[in-house]
Amino acid sequence: MSYKEELLGDYIDILSGFAFKTKDFVDNGVPIIKIKNISPPCVTLDDLTYVSNEVAEKQKKFMLSYDDVLIAMTGSHINQWTSVVGRVARVKYSDSTLLNQRVGKITIKANAEADINYIYYYLSQDAVKIKLAAKAGGAANQANISPAHIKGLSFPCPDLAIQKKIGNILKSYDDLIENNQKQIKLLEEAARRLYKEWFVDLHFPGYEDVEIVDGVPEGWTFGVLGDVAINSGKKEKKEKRDNYKYYLPIDCIPKKSLGYIQVNDVSLAKSSLIGFQKGDIIFGAMRPYFHKVVVARDKGLTRTTCFVLNAKDPSYWSYLAMLLFTKDTVDYATQISVGTTMPYVRWNDMRNMPVIIPDLEIAERFNKQIQPIIDNIASLSEQVILLQQARDRLSPKLMSGEIEV
Repeated sequence: MSYKEELLGDYIDILSGFAFKTKDFVDNGVPIIKIKNISPPCVTLDDLTYVSNEVAEKQKKFMLSYDDVLIAMTGSHINQWTSVVGRVARVKYSDSTLLNQRVGKITIKANAEADINYIYYYLSQDAVKIKLAAKAGGAANQANISPAHIKGLSFPCPDLAIQKKIGNILKSYDDLIENNQKQIKLLEEAARRLYKEWFVDLHFPGYEDVEIVDGVPEGWTFGVLGDVAINSGKKEKKEKRDNYKYYLPIDCIPKKSLGYIQVNDVSLAKSSLIGFQKGDIIFGAMRPYFHKVVVARDKGLTRTTCFVLNAKDPSYWSYLAMLLFTKDTVDYATQISVGTTMPYVRWNDMRNMPVIIPDLEIAERFNKQIQPIIDNIASLSEQVILLQQARDRLSPKLMSGEIEV
């Protein structure tokens, strides 16, 4: 069976965000949610801009709540893999935040027989984003849609009870995804704490019986990053891209997470390509302050905007991975970056970062502790991808009536 088509604007309203002024921005206060924070499936709280409590108090209308549905109304649209305009995400935090301009909040009209979960999953489909992009004005790298464009979409509109069933089925996938992502965060925090305990606080196993010699535990040495790390990436030609599973440019790498979910099709890999292998550590060298450091879980391509690194000695692999993931390393890379508009760090500079090198036994013991954690993070990340793919395959079939509920 198929469902009747209705005009979306008969069922939803869209609140466009407030145009906060530069003079309103402060170092701390109430965060405002911009287009860059619309990172499906959730709104992120990375790289925030703030306004004062006084300014926020005057704009209560734009305060966001848990589970709100937001849509980006400006952004690039080169293809369905990299599109920003039309991205939809939900608020999954309880902190106070405000809606910024060019981001819209979707709400159900009073007395309209529509389910917000159903509407969210309808708008989340790639086919719908492509429809919206076709309506957009401006260049492909800065497309714009309006609330009227969104409301002008027609959508399959079954009875409210069926909408709720479909919404709940699809939401069950997102609940599993959210649970996996929470587990990833807990694992990353455990790895960070262990690294700090062993190599910052120097409370490694047996530290009580080890003397400090010239500022380091006996058997440890002072060195530089290049003593433990090699630049393991392989320059690759576009013609060889089909030998790799996917394309992972810096834009796809998440901030402050060892695992990654978003990847691009290898057909999008065009130039300045670097091949990586499972176990390589990918470090975002352009604008390093974004803290983009992940561990490759299989064979792929990135670009020269990233370092592809690995340990000279496998025994030091976990130590190197967590060293690169620390804020201190990211801060060091930021300080030695060159360029102004798009600062980047050079490997010949980065390799000279001073480090403490533990003895082989401690490095191997750390490996045994951390390797399973990072493997688990990779496994959970892959499960998230599979869940997303299953949800996205199911969604149009449920909404078209091909699968009855």
